[in-house]
Amino acid sequence: MPKEIPTRIDPKEFEADIYAEWIKDNRFHANENSGKPAYSIVIPPPNVTGSLHMGHALNNTLQDILIRYHRLAGFEALWMPGTDHAGIATQNVVEKQLAAEGTDRHALGRDAFIERVWKWRTESGGTIINQLKRLGCSCDWERERFTMDEGLSAAVRKVFVTLYKEGLIYRSDYIVNWCPRCHTALSDLEVEHEDTEGAFYQILYPVKDSDIKLTVATTRPETMLGDTAVAVHPEDERYRHLIGKTVILPLMNREIPVIGDEYVDMEMGTGCLKVTPAHDPNDFEIGRRHDLPAVKVMDESGKINANGGQFAGLDRFVARKQVIDELDRLGLFVKKDAHMHSVGHCQRCTTIVEPTISKQWFVKIKPLAEKAIEGVETGDIKIYPESWKNTYYEWMYNIRDWCISRQIWWGHRIPAWYCAGCGEIIVETEDPDTCPKCGSASLTQDPDVLDTWFSSALWPFSTMGWPEKTKTLEKFYPTSCLVTGFDILFFWVARMIMDGYKFMDEKPFKEVYLHALVRDQHGQKMSKSKGNVIDPLVMIDKFGADSFRFTLAAFAAQGRDIKMSEERIDGYRNFVNKIWNASRFIMMNFEDGAPLPPADRLKIEDKWILMNLRKTAEQTAEAIKKYDFNEGALSIYSFFWHKFCDWYIEFIKPRIYNEETKADAMAVAAYVLEKSLIILHPFMPFVTEYIYKMLTGRQSVMAETYPEPDFTWQTEMEETDAVIELVSLIRNVRGEYNVSMSKQLKAWVKTDSAKTKELFTHAKDRVINLARLESMDFTDAEPADSVANIAGSFTVYVPLQGLIDVEAEIKKLEKEQKAVEKDLNVYGGKLKNEKYLANAAPEIIEKDKKKFEEVSTLAAKIEENLRRLKSQC
Repeated sequence: MPKEIPTRIDPKEFEADIYAEWIKDNRFHANENSGKPAYSIVIPPPNVTGSLHMGHALNNTLQDILIRYHRLAGFEALWMPGTDHAGIATQNVVEKQLAAEGTDRHALGRDAFIERVWKWRTESGGTIINQLKRLGCSCDWERERFTMDEGLSAAVRKVFVTLYKEGLIYRSDYIVNWCPRCHTALSDLEVEHEDTEGAFYQILYPVKDSDIKLTVATTRPETMLGDTAVAVHPEDERYRHLIGKTVILPLMNREIPVIGDEYVDMEMGTGCLKVTPAHDPNDFEIGRRHDLPAVKVMDESGKINANGGQFAGLDRFVARKQVIDELDRLGLFVKKDAHMHSVGHCQRCTTIVEPTISKQWFVKIKPLAEKAIEGVETGDIKIYPESWKNTYYEWMYNIRDWCISRQIWWGHRIPAWYCAGCGEIIVETEDPDTCPKCGSASLTQDPDVLDTWFSSALWPFSTMGWPEKTKTLEKFYPTSCLVTGFDILFFWVARMIMDGYKFMDEKPFKEVYLHALVRDQHGQKMSKSKGNVIDPLVMIDKFGADSFRFTLAAFAAQGRDIKMSEERIDGYRNFVNKIWNASRFIMMNFEDGAPLPPADRLKIEDKWILMNLRKTAEQTAEAIKKYDFNEGALSIYSFFWHKFCDWYIEFIKPRIYNEETKADAMAVAAYVLEKSLIILHPFMPFVTEYIYKMLTGRQSVMAETYPEPDFTWQTEMEETDAVIELVSLIRNVRGEYNVSMSKQLKAWVKTDSAKTKELFTHAKDRVINLARLESMDFTDAEPADSVANIAGSFTVYVPLQGLIDVEAEIKKLEKEQKAVEKDLNVYGGKLKNEKYLANAAPEIIEKDKKKFEEVSTLAAKIEENLRRLKSQC
């Protein structure tokens, strides 16, 4: 034990040093040759451009809790780290640098640009990894991977070639999300939808050789330049007779057919739908069903091309206004109605995305999805919370082919070559020199790169060395659990499942835990525009990593968003201080090396705290294993603060100040502290390590084993719980009536339980000491001039005559009674209001019911105390 124990602790003084020591001692490395059972997690690879935000902080804190717990529980635990090359985002970062230098990637050329990106990655791409280390993440950093490193690139190539040769990858014209600013196709995940103020424009389409004009409504009138049909529902009586006829496409004077398709909603708008297969995903599908031509009217920058006639060269939004003006001049514009609708924006540059037809590479998903659906249906893979299973099924059963090509330079270049001699497409794992069909050496590689999700979908096995058969794969695949946000269930989780079954013939993970969002204290989503973003690094600087991590865990209830505030983090900093103060008290009074005393020397309070330690260790472990992180945090918090600090240390103080009894009391206290630090360690790694080393003199709490005590003193635990309840009720009387602790009280206990009477008789001296009583006796009747507190099997009466101003207390209670009656009327009225009950959210109604029960109980208690006090007047 150190001679000087600081009176306070500052996380800044020890967190960095502790983490450096863990790295030095290789504490995080998983041994594939170990005989221990395996437990493994692969980190959702953050973008190499990224910086730690609240989502990362929550996600990685929960993973670290799982990993640290399983290490302590005797598993060989691997947490595989790494980053994603983030194609579009990283290219944008470097392109901005080039623009600031007065140049661009085209001036550099592809090879020089890629070299420049690698240089940026080497110099600046490790930011988020260093930030994860500040959070305390115990990843196996020796194994850190990158989705563009040599091994993962080989895995990507093998997968592409295999799927291509099996006919599951193909190249075709298809509708894609296109960013006119980034000049590339985007995956669904790279498109963020925002409610945007727009309009419905009603336009007249004249039916050929007729006076009839069909009215169509659209939010994008500029796309009408590429219309190739007007669709109506085949059973719509208004238009059924027109199916097979043609209309004259306004402005273009092109004849297009009227077709019948069940996709059209008869109740929506006018019931007539303009069909633009080249610029709308639903229209594209209608076009395929009816063999319609696809007329593309925009270029890659979102400007009208030559197919747009008189509007060629105009930006799409300028064209929109001019199209409407021209229709109005021709008498074919009906009206414009304001309309809020969801509009897709590029995640990287916020440009409005343009659905457009383009020649792209695709994966046929349905053949891969079958096994992935079966894996979840049969329970081979478990999803928590289970409510997400239905969302998973809905997406998987309606899955569309995946566009995997991107028109950028940074990423895995598509391994396809085109022969200038015969037009052959060559796809191989090795770069070809000549065409295998005609022998020509005039080969050109496809300029596109693969969607970033293509490589990250291989993450669970590519990071472990696949396609080689490695010991790491043999030991740690399939992984035990995947922890991720629900928002990438489809785009990443589902694709990993598909590729795992396809290429490993085995699931990639046994369980998936989908955590919720971290919001601000009012439940609002954090955003820079709202100014409500909480920076994890600022919180770590201000409160320490342990306080921040524990706050995240304490509120991480399954399926419920976390409301985060600085006040909550500060509250758990108080817990860190409580841990330190209790530890300091014990270390200053504990004799080094004293073992836990034998059972025959243990007092009843010792057995009580040891039984509660066992219960807490079990509850916390079970909660972590079930992903009930909040329950695990609450279990150890409640035990340490309330049972250990508030009661046990209070119990043993008389023994500490007696040299004959001090050693055993402090040995038990030190034992409980040590085991508590181990239980707390997954949640609060730094402070537990700091105190553990000071308390024990041993190297690291990480070398410990998770406590599994087998104490069986149930009777002693129940007896002490009853004593605590009795003392608490007496203390409550003091608090309610402002009776100083210096004034000794008398207490009377009334009970019909022989067991309770025997228990309190046995514990009488302890109750008198802890409650600061003059005496405690039993009674069969209600003593005069007393107030009562009622428990389950007994009632305690405390006479207050001569100790309080009865009339003043009556006035005080009557004032409280009026306030409570007001609350009763408010909440009671709500719960009787049928309209309110029909419209209010269930959680609000439940909250009101709980409040009504609380104030009802309080009202009854006030009424009873008033009755007793008035009887003394």
